[in-house]
Amino acid sequence: MAFRALSVHPPVVATRRAICFHSAVQKNRLEAFSDGVIAIIITIMVLELKVPQGTDLAALKPLLPVFLSYVLSFIYVGIYWNNHHHLLHTVTRVNGPIMWANLHLLFWQSLIPFVTGWMGENHFDALPTALYGCVLLMAGFAYRLLQCAIVANQGRGSLLAGAVGRDRKGTISLLLYLLAIGLSFVNRWLAQSLYVLVAAIWFIPDRRIERALTKRGEE
Repeated sequence: MAFRALSVHPPVVATRRAICFHSAVQKNRLEAFSDGVIAIIITIMVLELKVPQGTDLAALKPLLPVFLSYVLSFIYVGIYWNNHHHLLHTVTRVNGPIMWANLHLLFWQSLIPFVTGWMGENHFDALPTALYGCVLLMAGFAYRLLQCAIVANQGRGSLLAGAVGRDRKGTISLLLYLLAIGLSFVNRWLAQSLYVLVAAIWFIPDRRIERALTKRGEE
């Protein structure tokens, strides 16, 4: 019996280690791919900043709307990168739905350079401002779906489920995006103010996840 125990247990342990290693590799590939896409998004946005023909300050004035839209979008992309990094810290294993949900998020983020340039080139006109909000809305919704995919894979008792809860912060953000889209055709500056407000809400990385990770480390 002792001989049988020795012959069975090592393969079981090796299999478990192989599964853990495979999950870690998948998670690292997911994060590396996401970081690469986000880096490309920022690069595309900065390429939209055309060099002025003149050499005085007056030559920079026409570029001001494009620059301001770039700054706002850069902050948004930075927020997503930061919170995505925190989010993946709660992931212990990766499956198909998580990978597709992550790609869905990256799809909407990849449209940010287009709507940023269109809005800036047209001086924050109503339709470009509304479309900018639509992309932000869908990106926020995609981030919510990614959270749901992670919770569904890891269970209601997972670290992420306990940290996020009902995610009122995310719900409020989506509602503000919807309001801003409607306001774009009434007062575009109010709409822009709401976009700035949501960015301010998320500017500091999600403390809920940080607290949950700290608590888990102390246990």
